[in-house]
Amino acid sequence: MSEEAQVKVRFFTREQDESLQVEDSTLFAPVSLKRYGLSEIVNHLLKLEKSVPFDFLVDGELLRTSLEAYLTKKGLSSETLLNVEYTRAVLPPSYLKSFDNDDWVSALDVGNSSIVSGSYDGIVRTWNLSGKIEKQYAGHSGAIRAVKYISSTRLVSGANDRTLRLWKTKNDDLKNNLTAEEDDVEEGKTLAILEGHKAPVVTLDVHADRILSGSYDHSIAFWSTNHKDMTAIDPMDFSATSMSSAAKKRRKLALKDGSVRRRSPLALLESHNAPVEAVEFDSRDKSVGYSVSQDHTIKTWDLVTARCVDTKTTSYSLLSMTQLPQLNLIACGSSARHITLHDPRMGTSTKITQQQLNGHSNFVVALDTCPQNEYMLCSASHDGTVKVWDVRSSSPMYTITREADVTKNVNDKVFDVKWAKGLGIVSGGQDKKIQINKGDDIFKK
Repeated sequence: MSEEAQVKVRFFTREQDESLQVEDSTLFAPVSLKRYGLSEIVNHLLKLEKSVPFDFLVDGELLRTSLEAYLTKKGLSSETLLNVEYTRAVLPPSYLKSFDNDDWVSALDVGNSSIVSGSYDGIVRTWNLSGKIEKQYAGHSGAIRAVKYISSTRLVSGANDRTLRLWKTKNDDLKNNLTAEEDDVEEGKTLAILEGHKAPVVTLDVHADRILSGSYDHSIAFWSTNHKDMTAIDPMDFSATSMSSAAKKRRKLALKDGSVRRRSPLALLESHNAPVEAVEFDSRDKSVGYSVSQDHTIKTWDLVTARCVDTKTTSYSLLSMTQLPQLNLIACGSSARHITLHDPRMGTSTKITQQQLNGHSNFVVALDTCPQNEYMLCSASHDGTVKVWDVRSSSPMYTITREADVTKNVNDKVFDVKWAKGLGIVSGGQDKKIQINKGDDIFKK
């Protein structure tokens, strides 16, 4: 296929904008054209006063090469009619600011007007969007591995000390929703300690009034956000055979604060045979949960019966997970440095991996979906980067590096990432910083 060859192309768009509709859209285009050249054609056809960059999809797949390379890859001739959908290009996320923390930032979540972080120094912190620490939550005796907002009055954390803690946060907006005894608890104090895991708690998810936690003890625990729904643990009971000497020592130290309630889980879910790395409630049905593990499996749980109802086995350790609910897909980050997409509805006898996204050079340890585009997600890796993906392409759209690493010429690990509407892509890692890259403006017209 020579460079002078041409292919017949029909341009169309689904965007609800009359200024982007092309009336006569079928023409012959040189097969050497890539995104920039195709954008010039579409801008000419639209007669736009100001040039607009576009992305292009051919048969639902983002075009990241020339038309010639696409035809060759698909085994098509230049006589083929290509139906090419054009859409406004997603702009690169730009660096906004960073907040300095005292130790490695290992966990993040974003609320309406604040960020909560967990750190290897065992402290949970809430930050305003100007980078000021609003509150510090001290109580864990190990590194914080997961944090989640429950509401504007509560958050939950999990740590290497094998426990979860329910914390009292600001209650200005929902003060009337607190019980009298909770209202008496000072902001920043522990409402309850949740015990049941025998190893570090590394992942959490919250749905309404329920919590899922995953641990390196291979188990998943199911909890309530209300301590009254769970069975109380006698802080003086040291007789449990499953309690290690270290756990007994922590219990004795905790007795110094006798007012803190201790609770056991509603259910303990056991089926994995290696550390659990990520757990999530189904986005549409809180009675269903998912988990991924270093045992190479994705498991689906019936949380009503506390039973594993489906297991999908891969060829690598799975370290992170997020859902793409509109696409009915689960994205999993792996120790093999890639992200795989799985359909939880598919039987185990069918193809497990629907697609693979390649681009990281180390473990993919955190994932989050874009709040504005059902096809997009971001990933954090021990290679020191956050990558932005559109699942209609197998390669990353953009790579976000750590600002602190630019001068140090090193790649500090990134441990967690969140994509928050109205704020952007928030990441934390080994550089002891919370970094924000603007994410909303990449969709601006």
